[in-house]
Amino acid sequence: MSKDIYAHISDQELLEKFNRDHDNVWLGILLQRYTLLLLGVCMKYLKDEESAKDAVQQVFLKAITELHKYQVDYIKSWLYTIARNHCLMQLRDKTHVVSVSDEMNIAEETNTEWTAAEKEHTLNLMEISIKELNAPQQTCVTLFYLQKKSYQEIVEQTGFTLLQVKSYIQNGKRNLKLLVSEKMKQN
Repeated sequence: MSKDIYAHISDQELLEKFNRDHDNVWLGILLQRYTLLLLGVCMKYLKDEESAKDAVQQVFLKAITELHKYQVDYIKSWLYTIARNHCLMQLRDKTHVVSVSDEMNIAEETNTEWTAAEKEHTLNLMEISIKELNAPQQTCVTLFYLQKKSYQEIVEQTGFTLLQVKSYIQNGKRNLKLLVSEKMKQN
């Protein structure tokens, strides 16, 4: 409905209003215009509807937190670039990620000849590394991967917003991967 009310206002005018007023209503109208485009871009790269929807949410979050830092002239191409880069990062992380929920895949990704002792060592490093994450990341990663809670269940249990939960899980997963890799190099 609100899309029709503001249809006569160009993207450029909405950007100018947002930059002038710093009112997220203007940004919301812009983001709503490009939701389907962004979903299409994310589907193209990620090939999974839920992952694509999550990616669009992350793009929106980045737009809300970052747009005021940049002089953006063409919101459509800026959002497209953010979405594409986010998806490419997701794909890159998937090929190198240390999965908390399926720890045995670590062995398969790097060397199928791992011994039980090496697998056990990696699992121990993960257990230690989870404890080194900051509290929100540790909580969300543990609930999501180890206790198999949904995003909504984590929101209800922790009081974090949905965007915060997704961000904590994503950043926690990346940090966990880095911590485990660092420990593996030391051994």
